[in-house]
Amino acid sequence: MQKLIIVVLWGIISFAVLALVSLPISLQTQLIASVFVVILMMVLKLVRPEGIWRLIALSFGTAIVMRYVYWRTTSTLPPINQPEDFIPGLLLYLAEMYSVMMLALSLFVVASPLPPRRPRAPDMDAKDPASYPTVDVFIPTYNEDADLLASTIAAAKGMDYPADKLTIWLLDDGGTLQKRNSTKLPESHAALARHEELKRLCAELDVNYLTRAKNEHAKAGNLNNGMAFSSGELIVVFDADHAPARDFLKETVGYFAEEPRLFLVQTPHFFLNPDPVERNLRTFEKMPSENEMFYGVIQRGLDKWNASFFCGSAAVLSRKALETTNGFSGVSITEDCETAVELHARGWKSIYVDKPLIAGLQPATFASFIGQRSRWAQGMMQILRFRFPPLKRGLSIPQRLCYMSSTLFWLFPFPRAIFLIAPLFYLFFDLEIFTASGGEFLAYTLSYMIVNLMMQNYLYGAFRWPWISELYEYVQTVHLLPAVVSVILNPRKPTFKVTAKDESISQSRLSEIGMPFFLIFGILVIAVLMTGFKIYLEPFKSDVTLVVGAWNLLNLIIAGCALGVVSERGQRAATRRVKVSRRCEFHVDGQVLLGTIENVSVHGLRLQVLGIESEMLLGKTGGVRFETHFDKQNHELPLVVRNFETTGDMMAIGCQYMPEVPLHHRLIADLIFANSDQWTQFQLSRRGNPGLLRGTVWFLGLALFQTYRGLVYLVRSWSPRPAPALQAKEAAR
Repeated sequence: MQKLIIVVLWGIISFAVLALVSLPISLQTQLIASVFVVILMMVLKLVRPEGIWRLIALSFGTAIVMRYVYWRTTSTLPPINQPEDFIPGLLLYLAEMYSVMMLALSLFVVASPLPPRRPRAPDMDAKDPASYPTVDVFIPTYNEDADLLASTIAAAKGMDYPADKLTIWLLDDGGTLQKRNSTKLPESHAALARHEELKRLCAELDVNYLTRAKNEHAKAGNLNNGMAFSSGELIVVFDADHAPARDFLKETVGYFAEEPRLFLVQTPHFFLNPDPVERNLRTFEKMPSENEMFYGVIQRGLDKWNASFFCGSAAVLSRKALETTNGFSGVSITEDCETAVELHARGWKSIYVDKPLIAGLQPATFASFIGQRSRWAQGMMQILRFRFPPLKRGLSIPQRLCYMSSTLFWLFPFPRAIFLIAPLFYLFFDLEIFTASGGEFLAYTLSYMIVNLMMQNYLYGAFRWPWISELYEYVQTVHLLPAVVSVILNPRKPTFKVTAKDESISQSRLSEIGMPFFLIFGILVIAVLMTGFKIYLEPFKSDVTLVVGAWNLLNLIIAGCALGVVSERGQRAATRRVKVSRRCEFHVDGQVLLGTIENVSVHGLRLQVLGIESEMLLGKTGGVRFETHFDKQNHELPLVVRNFETTGDMMAIGCQYMPEVPLHHRLIADLIFANSDQWTQFQLSRRGNPGLLRGTVWFLGLALFQTYRGLVYLVRSWSPRPAPALQAKEAAR
């Protein structure tokens, strides 16, 4: 009876809303209502940004969006008997309706996400270690360097968990029997050398090395091979570059004892280095990363509906659950989400723990970044094609909506491309694909755009600054559009491609896939000139021309900012330095000095010491002695001095690690990865909501500078070779 009453109430409310949305009102009344809603949402954001008031603000915003959809559907489409206007007009309309649909799905997922779950460490400490479940740690690898793998393995060895309950496996798909027996001698030689090198590494670090006969089903097949040779109750997956913190297992394993139907505990992916957008725009230290919107808000929203899904790494999975699906699914090239769909459909549950417990590496070059996103997009399209979550038997209605949001999102290149070229139809060809006056644009379209941006600010706040999503989608659209089209036409064509790890760019240069962005920018500049030309020739249509010209100008600003994204800055190191503060003893040239380690990276550290003579210090070998987290003992890590700087009585010394034995890799991992709190603190330091107005002004300034920088790179690329001094100056900025 209660359900019936709820359904009836929802029906009444829906009917009332539809009646209000379709109510015929004057243009002036629509404008007044829009201004009222914008002001109300601004006030509520300042006074009551959370709880029921947040939902009220979003409800008012939704009313404006629905009003726009009604007007757009009933009053703006070109006549069907004018196909030259109607066809592009219909495409634009469908692109807008896609955006509205994705906004609706976003509201469902993240309007009221779960708060972060409570820490699990105290409960785990209280349990008898003998009752802990057995854990197999899988580190799948394909072409990663041994040094990178050593860091990840050493960090995994340092996790706080009973040693007799923990087994670590390096799953090597780069040294398979198929590769070692290849008829291509270079491939065969490289695979054999890799096979022997990684076997030695695993023996030194006391972990299991495992390869297989053939490279079948990519990463999913590699993980399933690991399952066949292991027996742990729980399976942990870390990508080759995802080094865990010491408390990873204690923060995650305890949930499986509370929920017998739990198949997944997923944690965020935190990255030590900026992605190409952040690096080239210099925003990594001051603005939330792109992935924080997903891991900081969306995954918590999905978790509310038991739809948080496996992200391929930094996760704990139940072997019992995986055995019901014969292991990890491998039909698509995104085995992680596909596996989660299957297990959710079988009634298993997932949990998301919003605390960064691993540190990894992102693609450093724009080309690698696009390659990674192409794989994600194509994999999600394959899931949509082969699993089709909206009609997947066993999924609840909320889960269907959540998976719709996650998969349909990757269709964004289509509407984004249409929004880019739509103004050009009018400016270049005088096609009227949107029949409305300048006043109607102001009352309906502009108010809709402002409200849409405000709703996004409500939903994502400090996790996503204004206009950044538009920039990320634009820079991906140019190359993702053909990738998505290809997988739609041939769903089985895409193959799994490993994302490059630990890259670096020694010299500033244009990206090898960056030229299309300059071509698009040039076309948009010409369209700006056409705007002024049309206003001069057709002043009677100046209101519409100004609106379309403003739309094109907005596209130009985003396209200009993208020029900076594809202008690759040179960098000295692949990863950022992590600030730490650990007391140590520095041993060099027969001296023992007290010091403080102030920052570390995967390759070296910087420390401060007092009372050392600087002469002949460069190139000296020595060591740093400090207390570790894993055994609370003092150990010495060998180093070589690479640079130094004297400030008063203090000297800052930059050193490179010189690991010689397995313990040294554990010491490096202990320095960098053991403390998970440092990742949380760094994330929080970047999270601040600039607001819509200030964020827009900031983005405009960023776009203007990056447009200039991109054009400078273009001109520089035409010269035979950049001057070394200019390269050094750019890399240091």
